[in-house]
Amino acid sequence: MTYIVEAVDEALGLLMLVAEHPSLGVTELARRAGLTKARAFRLLTTLEHRGLIARESPAAVYKLSYNALLVGNAAREQFDLVKLVAPRLAAIGAACGENVIVRVRDGLESVCVARHESTQSVRVHTEIGNRRPLHVGASGKLLLAYAAPEVLDAVLAHQLERFTAKTIIEPQSLRDELAAIRAAGYAVSLGERDADAVSAAAPLRDHSGAAVASLSIASPASRTTQEALDRHVAMVVAEAAALSRALGHTGG
Repeated sequence: MTYIVEAVDEALGLLMLVAEHPSLGVTELARRAGLTKARAFRLLTTLEHRGLIARESPAAVYKLSYNALLVGNAAREQFDLVKLVAPRLAAIGAACGENVIVRVRDGLESVCVARHESTQSVRVHTEIGNRRPLHVGASGKLLLAYAAPEVLDAVLAHQLERFTAKTIIEPQSLRDELAAIRAAGYAVSLGERDADAVSAAAPLRDHSGAAVASLSIASPASRTTQEALDRHVAMVVAEAAALSRALGHTGG
């Protein structure tokens, strides 16, 4: 079974052609992509509408546009981020004995981009590429707390999904929780996404002070005492501050 959406695949193929061979017209792009000229034109127009490419007159050739630059910069920052934090995750994991995870915000979800997995037989399972809504879990709430206000508005535009009895689904309660996270500088989740999972997260900040990612420790509730959770909070706050300095952050 395949989950590839043909139109999306074709559009992204055209985008890559424009990136690799700028200043080609629709006829040549269609030929190289194996599409009819009419279909290629519709897909190119869609990409142009999204600001990923631009058609230049009078030759009517295509080049990358401003949103492609934003995507490229975001990708470069995230790859640099992973390269920077990856060597440190194992050391943090060895110190706490639990999973250590780095997540970034992608739209209205958080995505795992790096992790160290505990060797203990009972542990919280998280895979690279795992996606979660922003309103659940320590990392999701943390990234939402530091996101632009319109991101929260978009999250609250729909009914918040309940995963466990601890999931926050009431809009004002979520707003209050996010305010508390900003005041504390870290987030905690006690079984909000998975009933037996506890996590603590702190922000990774870049040179501008923006919270570009979250660093978290996740552990099974069955062995996470309040004392252990307090240690995890202190650890992620300290380690996130150190990694933020390596990313160029100079603030407090």
